[in-house]
Amino acid sequence: MFLKMRQLILVAVLSLFFYSCNEYQKVLKNEDVKAKYDLAEKYYDAKDYKRANRLFEQIAPKYVGKPQGERVQFFLADTYFRVKNYNFAGYQFERFLKSYPKSDKAGEASFLGAKSYYMLSPRYSLDQTDTEKALNKLQLFINAYPESEFMAEANAMAKELTTKKEKKAFEIAKQFTKLGNSYILDYSISALAALDNFISDYPGTIFREEALYLKIVATTNLALNSTENKKKERLETAVAAYNNLLRYYPQTSFLKDADNLRGKVNKELEQYSEQENLSK
Repeated sequence: MFLKMRQLILVAVLSLFFYSCNEYQKVLKNEDVKAKYDLAEKYYDAKDYKRANRLFEQIAPKYVGKPQGERVQFFLADTYFRVKNYNFAGYQFERFLKSYPKSDKAGEASFLGAKSYYMLSPRYSLDQTDTEKALNKLQLFINAYPESEFMAEANAMAKELTTKKEKKAFEIAKQFTKLGNSYILDYSISALAALDNFISDYPGTIFREEALYLKIVATTNLALNSTENKKKERLETAVAAYNNLLRYYPQTSFLKDADNLRGKVNKELEQYSEQENLSK
């Protein structure tokens, strides 16, 4: 009895499935725009976003300038987002906002458009064009809709993307610093430029402490491998970098390594002090 009941349910489900498929194919090939609109909304409400998207794609041009156009355009963009086609979603939400800037859905469209580019943002080591675009879109949303229900999520996404940008810039500076250990001066010079830019561009970064420590590494490498006419000045720059780290982070986790580098610099500076004493 139980087995027979399961078979009947399975037959009913399969029948419904095939009917749905036939209905979808029939309406898809039909020229009846109203039928497509009704079925698209039906699929959207049922969370069948892939089929809804296909139908909204077909009818969107037909509703431009019509009362239902705003609704269709939003659903089209939203179904792209729901099926994870974020490139098209971002583009369609932008179109929606240009066409209907005063829509009740404008805030949600602004947020979802920004979130589309957030979803496209790659890992930090790759090109960050989409990250930049997402941050710009998120900032526009945050400025325009400060009371939105999406504000907390938008701020969290903006923070994550900013950290990703910071990490990319930081890793570039860090790589130059490592290359500077090979005693090639150009690498240390590039490391210092990259670190200075990084610290200036991202004053609140979570990588600031390590960046200040890396300045000690880079300035020390540069000083110890410099020609005699530049060496003393660069050694003093290394001391200043050490003092700067301790000024901002007196309990720094890099203290032991920083002290080792300071010891090397002090040893070199002592030679200049001895020479100056002998010349007096």
